[in-house]
Amino acid sequence: MTHNIASIDLLPVGTPRQLFVLLHGGGGAAVDMLDLASVLGEAFAEAAIVIPEGFESIHLGKTERQWFPVLGLNDENRPQHVAAAVPALAAFIREQQERFGILQSDTALAGFAEGATLALALSNLHDGLVGRVLAFCGRFAALPDKVPTLTTLHLLHGRTDAVVPVQEVQQDYAHLMALKADATCDIASSIGHELHPALMDQAVKRLQTCVPLRFWRAL
Repeated sequence: MTHNIASIDLLPVGTPRQLFVLLHGGGGAAVDMLDLASVLGEAFAEAAIVIPEGFESIHLGKTERQWFPVLGLNDENRPQHVAAAVPALAAFIREQQERFGILQSDTALAGFAEGATLALALSNLHDGLVGRVLAFCGRFAALPDKVPTLTTLHLLHGRTDAVVPVQEVQQDYAHLMALKADATCDIASSIGHELHPALMDQAVKRLQTCVPLRFWRAL
């Protein structure tokens, strides 16, 4: 089944060897992720980068693209809204993997804000569908009872984020560590709720230098 989700595709000259799927924030658009796509493209020249648009919705008479209803971070139904958006995203990722002939382990999913929340939700429900999740300035809609064993999680956040307080992300990370998750958490000083170059550069470093914990456990 093909899902009708428009996207921006940035493809390498030759056959792709990695796949990045980038998710913009609520109310944003695919073009918002082009700076991150550029950074990733420079670091991983053989990667296909796909930036899907969020699902269209009408809010206050204005058409917006978002992954799930955004009714505030304290919306009691937020976990259900996020979980309901995961199946379409999972299907889209599988379609891209088949399209380019990319393994799940060679696929990375990156999201900003609400896109990060959706990416983390996918890791809860589909362990191993992607090898890495990069969560920029977002947090779990609902903390997992168990952590993925085939997906590495990278949390990247600004210390002065006024939308998603850094303390909440640190609490999420502590929860992951208590469950022995394969995860990292990087906090950048003097950075707020933004896809800042410092966070993007750190994400590349994590991708290039962080060996998934499952490989060490297999030794």
